[in-house]
Amino acid sequence: MSFNNLDNLYRQVIMDHYKNPRNKGSLEDGSLTVDMNNPTCGDRIHLTMNVEDGKVTDAKFDGEGCSISMASASMMTQAVIGQDTETALKLSEIFSEMIQGKDFDDEDLDLGDIEALQGVSKFPARIKCATLAWKALEKGIKEQH
Repeated sequence: MSFNNLDNLYRQVIMDHYKNPRNKGSLEDGSLTVDMNNPTCGDRIHLTMNVEDGKVTDAKFDGEGCSISMASASMMTQAVIGQDTETALKLSEIFSEMIQGKDFDDEDLDLGDIEALQGVSKFPARIKCATLAWKALEKGIKEQH
């Protein structure tokens, strides 16, 4: 597959998550609640998660922002539901390295749709948009411990 076709596919995945977000909403009984915003561009996220016995059993997000920010939040919730908190934090670390254009080791983990955001590394101003939900995840898990 040529680079242009792959780039196009990634754009389609991002727009699908933006237009049809997965896990959008709020958990009424969310054991973890994190609100974060990116004052630079106005993106904001409200993340609720249930963590039981060290495992993310459910996660939902609400908020508003650009397509990259909201698609990333959708992808993040999909990636971490069912994972233990250590793996969720590892995914966040890998995502952070990937989005900054650094080499990353994902051989033990399936990044799934998250890889579609790899091209954001070419647009430094958008990195904060892509990482907002992941920073909320990290904050929530670390505050819980």
